[in-house]
Amino acid sequence: ISFQILSNILKTLLLMNSFSLVDGSEVNQPSILWREMRQDATINCSHTKGAGYFQMYWYRQLPGEMMKLIVFTTTTSKDFGDFSQDKFSATKTDPERGTFTVKNLEPGDKGLYFCAVSEHSDTETRES
Repeated sequence: ISFQILSNILKTLLLMNSFSLVDGSEVNQPSILWREMRQDATINCSHTKGAGYFQMYWYRQLPGEMMKLIVFTTTTSKDFGDFSQDKFSATKTDPERGTFTVKNLEPGDKGLYFCAVSEHSDTETRES
């Protein structure tokens, strides 16, 4: 077995967008993360937008697929939609930081993982 094939068997590579500029501020996360198969991989994300941007989104793009939202988090709640909390976890105890974990890595977890943030907005209509 060649070294490249052996490496692919033993490790899963998670690639992350290193940073994104949003209105001149940065959203930061590591650009590359290597972990052994069957280990957990935790990704940290932070931003400098301020405490009003406390909504954090974690996305995954697998090879040949569209990007999909895995979890939406705030400091008080999280919504995994159709994704299993047995496979993924997320924490957000600070408005400007969050973590995302892919549990028990397997070959199908190889892909791009992104975090994004947005500002809270009140969607209720107010009458004067």
